[in-house]
Parts: sequence; structure tokens; C-alpha cells
Amino acid sequence: MFKLRNALRRATSQVDSFIFCKTGREHSRASISTGPQQQDGTFYEFRTYCIQPHLNAAFHKLTSEKIHLRTAHSELVGYWSVEYGGLNQAFHIWKYGVYELVSFQMKPGGPAVWGESFQGAVCTHAAPGYAHPVGVFHSEFGLLNRLHVLWWYESADHRAAVRHKAHSDARVVSAVRQSVSYLESQRNKLLFPCSYSPLK
Repeated sequence: MFKLRNALRRATSQVDSFIFCKTGREHSRASISTGPQQQDGTFYEFRTYCIQPHLNAAFHKLTSEKIHLRTAHSELVGYWSVEYGGLNQAFHIWKYGVYELVSFQMKPGGPAVWGESFQGAVCTHAAPGYAHPVGVFHSEFGLLNRLHVLWWYESADHRAAVRHKAHSDARVVSAVRQSVSYLESQRNKLLFPCSYSPLK
């Protein structure tokens, strides 16, 4: 046990010296975004698959053989098998493009209650110099009080700049504060068009 702990400590210190080059300038190898402070214009998705223990080897073999089908659509940053902190898991990171689907679950009452407030929030984000809405949709059947907004950006860098600009604009902040009182949950998805999609 002590040998393992010491080996891990040595490996950690070597990784620290690799990640932060001690040549007078430190170069960060990673960045993190927790909201409007996003500096990097690229989107990353973290995925974790929990695999049944008896299928672990077969999963990794099949992934190795077929990964090219997935990498034809988006860039794979890294793919790992988890050894500590979660057995029988695979963790991977993907890099994406510039469409964003934002889904909102609003409080009961429908557009008569929250429609004007939500429209104000979307319209301030869609003002010239900000994002371009492709469409705004709400549910009539199934789970009600659900809204979807599909946004398009010129590039991932453009999206990051627009988000930063919007979150420092008093009009946008005020409109969002009004509409958020009707919000129960929100989910964002990054989309990339298939080769046969009319929207590219």
C-alpha cells in the first residue's frame, strides 16, 4: 500500500511539473468555465459510461474497432478507462460546433403566465450583435410548459463572445431575472448537423 501511495505521489509531482512548465512562464493546459466567464470559445462534452463488469472488455474492443464512425462527426479529445474512483467506467471528452438547443421547463400556467417574460429574455438575447435564433418552440402535448430555443452562431468563438457580452448587458440581465422566476429547469445541448441535414 505504501509503495502504491509513494508511486502515485511521484507521478503526481511529475504531472504537475509537466502541466505547469517552470520556464519563467506558466502555460495552463486546461481551462474551466462555470458560466459567463467562459474564455475559450470551444465546447467540450464530458461523457461517462458505466459498463457491466462482464462486458467491460467487449465494450472497449468494440469501441476500438468502431470509434472512427464517431470521430467522423466530432473531434475526440481523450478516451480513458477509469481505474480509481469508479470501476468499470469509460470517460471521454468530445469537442463540438456552434448550434445550441436550450430547453426550458417553465412553471405551470402556460404562455398566459410566463410568455411575455420569456419572450423578453429571448428577444434581448436575439438583439443585433448577439445570437441568432433559428426557432422558438413550446409544447402543446405531452409534458406541458416546455420551451425550446434553437440558436445559431457563426463560430464557437462567436458564441463565447456573445455570451460574455450578453451577461454584462444590463438589459439582458434584467430580462433574464424577470423570466427566471417562472423557470423550473433548463438544459443546454450542443448540436452538430448530419451530412443530410438542411441546416448546416
